[in-house]
Amino acid sequence: MNLIRKHKTICCCLMTALLTSITSCSNYLDVKPQGQLDQEASALDPATAQKLVVGVYNTMWEGDMHGFAYVQMTNIASDDADKGSNPGDDLPNSGAIDNLTMDASVNTLNSIWRLFFLGVSRANQALSSLESSTLDATMKNQLIGEVRFLRAYFYFDLVRFFGGVPKIDRVITPQEAGSAAFQTRASVDEIYALIIEDLEYALANVATKGAANSAAGRASKGAAAGMLAKVMLYRQNWQRAFSLTDSIITQKVGAYGLLDSYFEIWRETGANSKESLFEVQTGINSACEAAIANYAECQAPRAGGKFGWADLGWGFGTPSQSLVDEYDDGDLREGATIIFINPNGTFLWDGFRIPSRDSVESARYNYKSYHSQAAESNCGNRGRLPKNLRILRYGEILLIHAEAALALGNPGAAIADINALHPRAGLGPVSSVTRESIWHERRVELAMEHDRFFDLMRQNALAPGRAAAAFAAHGKTFADKNRVFPIPQRQIDLGGGNLKQNDGYN
Repeated sequence: MNLIRKHKTICCCLMTALLTSITSCSNYLDVKPQGQLDQEASALDPATAQKLVVGVYNTMWEGDMHGFAYVQMTNIASDDADKGSNPGDDLPNSGAIDNLTMDASVNTLNSIWRLFFLGVSRANQALSSLESSTLDATMKNQLIGEVRFLRAYFYFDLVRFFGGVPKIDRVITPQEAGSAAFQTRASVDEIYALIIEDLEYALANVATKGAANSAAGRASKGAAAGMLAKVMLYRQNWQRAFSLTDSIITQKVGAYGLLDSYFEIWRETGANSKESLFEVQTGINSACEAAIANYAECQAPRAGGKFGWADLGWGFGTPSQSLVDEYDDGDLREGATIIFINPNGTFLWDGFRIPSRDSVESARYNYKSYHSQAAESNCGNRGRLPKNLRILRYGEILLIHAEAALALGNPGAAIADINALHPRAGLGPVSSVTRESIWHERRVELAMEHDRFFDLMRQNALAPGRAAAAFAAHGKTFADKNRVFPIPQRQIDLGGGNLKQNDGYN
């Protein structure tokens, strides 16, 4: 079964009929019980179980979970990107997020909170049905493993965005929804414990990528090992991060590797390739909505100045000068990451010509988010271009392995990892590495891939002052409170004051 493309429409209907999604009041706890599905879960047939799980995957392209709000709170909030667009276009509060001056009233925060908790809610409801079913044990455990992988992913982003958040690990009743127990923030350590438990289960039970019981886009052993390794990187468990990434590099959990061309990774031909451990899947359905809303459009080149051309999008999230300055001379990754607007115009890889700077709003745009409307599949809706979002790829596995190896006193392995990345970047080998040189490599290898803000916060914990220095080089002022975003005021109000604000925010 091919995730998304075969079941997009039916799964959306199934999720509405069987799972009952969160209502429009924006309260992530306002979830109706499963009702009759709970009583019939033991009779859950394999086809319905598969569709139930696909419905949880589909959460990832709904709303703003990975759309404009996600672009703002990852790329734009970091030193990789500026707000972009034009000075008068601040939709919605992008400037405050760019400058790290946002407060709890900024609606982008609430969108991210609500949608990631929607994913948690759907995962919990699917788990409730699967765990009480009489499905074949192997299938049952695999599907539970996939859903627990997704729940871990949702919580990993939530804890990195907001710090401690409510721990909701099961379906809650309407009576429980209003209780302080589910409106109170768990500690960061408690949330990470849940994430690790979920990923350990997934690693033991999901299929290997390419196996007969796997499907394109589904969580695999490689994805679980890679995500768990990344979590261990954040927890500074260097030995586990090393061993998990080593299992991927030595192909014990599936066949993975680097694509020959860095340029191909983000094109349609690179989707679900050997470099991909996990992606948000997109596609085309009859409603032309099976893609991340506005993801490609919000970052695409925008007309300005003299205008005179049909532009490609809104022009937000433009690569920063700080990022440009980070690349070494001759690094091919720069040209694959950034669209530079040249004096005589710029031809993109598909032949589309962007005019000269006097007719374009900004000087640089994100190339990795570009989806060709001429040479790649689409259904004519610019706001729903089916661009798969790469969440975890082999290039990052090498970098996690390198950093863990160095921390464990094994610089030889770290050097080998960096030298594996350099040939396709057009760079020569290195003979030594430091933690800072690996962090530099992370930035240029993973630039504009929505990880930089989180990565800076992680690095700052190891090297205090690093985040402030990085943001200062980008022209921003970083305060200690900016290690996490404010808890949305809307959620504090809905929680009756039980949900406490992060330090430093009003």
